[in-house]
Amino acid sequence: MTAKSRTENRKSTSILGILLTLWIISILILGSSFPLSAQVGDKETLQQKKTEIEKEIEYTNKLLEETQKNRKASMNELAVINRKISRREDLIQTISDELVVLDRMILQNQQSLSELDAELKQLKDEYARMIYLAFLNRGAYDRLMFLFSSRNFNQAYQRMKYMQQYGDYRKQQAARILDKQNELTEKTREIEQQKADKETLLSSKESELIKLDGEKNDKNVTLSRLGQKESELRKTLKEKEAAARKLQQALERIIAEEIRKSNEMMNTRAGASSTTFALTPEERELSNSFASNMGKLPWPTERGIVSSPFGEQAHPVLKGIKVKNNGIDILTSSGSPARAIFAGEVTRIISVPKYHNVVIIRHGEFLSVYSNLDEVMVSKGESVVTKQVIGSIHTDESSSRTELHFELWKGKELQDPLHWITH
Repeated sequence: MTAKSRTENRKSTSILGILLTLWIISILILGSSFPLSAQVGDKETLQQKKTEIEKEIEYTNKLLEETQKNRKASMNELAVINRKISRREDLIQTISDELVVLDRMILQNQQSLSELDAELKQLKDEYARMIYLAFLNRGAYDRLMFLFSSRNFNQAYQRMKYMQQYGDYRKQQAARILDKQNELTEKTREIEQQKADKETLLSSKESELIKLDGEKNDKNVTLSRLGQKESELRKTLKEKEAAARKLQQALERIIAEEIRKSNEMMNTRAGASSTTFALTPEERELSNSFASNMGKLPWPTERGIVSSPFGEQAHPVLKGIKVKNNGIDILTSSGSPARAIFAGEVTRIISVPKYHNVVIIRHGEFLSVYSNLDEVMVSKGESVVTKQVIGSIHTDESSSRTELHFELWKGKELQDPLHWITH
């Protein structure tokens, strides 16, 4: 083999080696990606939560305006202010969480930006080498020699295909460089927007903290005013406890009677001593359906705030005094309706002092109780569906208080309604 042939062979081998190297590099580069879907999802969830909290705060402001029309409504004010403070703290925490997510996204985008910049440099370097190689082999003579130095026709054909693909690859490489430059510009713009969003969130958090301080001051003023009415509060509490006992006694009597009837109907021997209902197959299916919806049942009102939770709690004003609640109290707007939390049958409609009309709906072995109603829109024995309006909630004229007392029983056992209804 002549020196010239050896030179041409080395040149052809060099070209093939560069082509293979460039193809491998391009595959590695195109295979890289920077997923941000998890962070974006977190951000969207937090923004949705923030919007819901803001709507509830807006609603509590409306309730506060209603209660402040009557200066005797101080206990109402305290309940609403407490709820507003709680939700304001939740809002501030949500904003803080959103800032953490945003910081993480900015950091990851900055890392992606550095990687994109490195990739762009690599692409440009490879493209420069291709241009230089093309310059060295720019003559038709060199290309012909590359072909003619082939050992056989098949190799000549393959070299011709490589030359064609090499030209196409140069065009693709130029297009990739342009795409990376555009991606780099977009990523830079995205980071700038995220930094602007962060500044907005920081400003919003500062504003919410100022509002929280104001609401805590309002609470202290209200507590001070209520502290001067201790004897009146004790009298009101005593009356409310007496009414609650009458309601509990009436409900226990009704539930025991309903259990006895169900057992007699199913010809069981348990009788009045049983604590559970004897259920028909249809009632058991309804009961199981109710139980499977634990934590997902709708509120018994369209809107409202929980002014008094289930169980024993410290009195919000009277020191050393505990108050017990067999259900939850929901403070809502004047004229608001009460609605069934699930499909069932109206078992009883009774009247209890201080609680006005009371509707009891049975859902298999469960009973939901809606107290403090004015007009009742259902009748005993009527089947109701989920969210059906069953009556209008009473508004106390002396205090401008519109409050539903809601209880939930499983047989003779009280349940915490907040474990069952959606939050």
